[in-house]
Amino acid sequence: MDPAQPLTEPTPPPPPPSSPLPPSSTPPSPASPASPAGLAFAMLAVVQATLIFTITLIAVPLPRIGQEFDLSAADLVLVNAAYGLPYSGLLLFGGRLADRYGGRPVFVLGLVLFGLASVTAALAPTFEALVAVRFSQGVGAALTAPAALAVLRAVLREPAVFGRAMATWGGVSVLGAAIGTLASGAVTTWISWRWMFAVPVLVAVLALAATRLLLPAGPADPSASRPGLDPVGALLATLGVSIGSYGLILSGDHSWGSARVLGPIAVGVVLLALFLLAERRVRDPLLPPGFTVEPRRLVGLVGILLAAAGTGLVTFLLSLYLQQQQDWSTLATTGAFVPFTLALIVVNRLAGPAVGRYGAGVVTIAGLVGGAVGLALLAGIGSDTSYVTGLLPGAVLLAAGTSFVFSGSTVLTTSNVPAHQAGLAGGVMNTAMELGPTVGLAALMAVAASQGDLVVGYAWAFGAGAVVYLAAALAAATVVRRRGSA
Repeated sequence: MDPAQPLTEPTPPPPPPSSPLPPSSTPPSPASPASPAGLAFAMLAVVQATLIFTITLIAVPLPRIGQEFDLSAADLVLVNAAYGLPYSGLLLFGGRLADRYGGRPVFVLGLVLFGLASVTAALAPTFEALVAVRFSQGVGAALTAPAALAVLRAVLREPAVFGRAMATWGGVSVLGAAIGTLASGAVTTWISWRWMFAVPVLVAVLALAATRLLLPAGPADPSASRPGLDPVGALLATLGVSIGSYGLILSGDHSWGSARVLGPIAVGVVLLALFLLAERRVRDPLLPPGFTVEPRRLVGLVGILLAAAGTGLVTFLLSLYLQQQQDWSTLATTGAFVPFTLALIVVNRLAGPAVGRYGAGVVTIAGLVGGAVGLALLAGIGSDTSYVTGLLPGAVLLAAGTSFVFSGSTVLTTSNVPAHQAGLAGGVMNTAMELGPTVGLAALMAVAASQGDLVVGYAWAFGAGAVVYLAAALAAATVVRRRGSA
């Protein structure tokens, strides 16, 4: 008890079941910013944001890359997907490596590979070389992301402190994606797309230099036994997620009935089904049965997937709309997303204290409702819709909603996870984040393609997204209410 409080003050009530955090009006920082724990959190958060930043750093300059290497549309799809496919596919195995060998060794290995691949990408002389090094970047990122969460769990051993840190961590990734979109437009316009790779190189070098000083060498729970590698499960999960995701990506340029789309999707589904069957037969499954279906964790994973899908949808469709329908330049289109990014930053600062005060479940539900309203406003888009009055309000409200969703959902996903499974939690959480834009965007663009008019299709996609967000909010409210009753 605080000495400044009277001794007769009643003990505060326990936190609500929807949140692992105690009620508090204090900021969500894990420690003083100048403390070793605070510096470690800041460094790991910057690394996590950079991993997502690297996905979007070539999104805007992709047409210029195509001109430089004389690429076809299929080649551009491959360049764009070369990083994300191994990243999403290998995250579960990266989490297992972190849980088996410790967070710091895997974190260092991933950063070294990520940094070296980033240097090579900036100098890539051919299309084939660029695809190969982007693939290597994704492999390094898949090792780094879950290891970062595992080592953060070793730094912040108190569950309440770790929970407050997760409330802030949730908004880090979406900020990385938004900043990547903004920076790539400016750098491509004024310098060259190759200079975008200087950011991941610099972050990797600085993080490696700080690792020995800030990060503990041992595992989060030294007494826990080391899990097996489960190589069969790792292979099936990696191939299933990567091949299935590739089919979904191709649906943007080919019809859903084409062999190019259905073939990879079918193969991916079969491999993932075999993965789930195999996991029931091994001693140390890569993804323990029941881990993802725990009610609060499932709400968190769905929230992360939908928040990532929503931000991906608005970035993709509004970029096309402003450039193709409104004849905006690349730089002007990039500037249009400045308010969106500012809203993410401001609301992310508010979301952490909100999680501590109202609970992670309530914040997640509020974010889904706010995001649904934002998407519903964007569903009013027309061929001559004004940016300021017609697009900006919905985009900003969606940004605010997704910030709340990311913060609340990250806490729900990582709460009650044993320290020796922190890498697993990081792998599962990042997989949901990576599959969000792939699965969600493919599904909503299929809705858009059902309409003959392009802009009407955009409106239908936004409207469908609003319905999904609202349905998810209602389902999450049911889960939170039942957990509260229990």
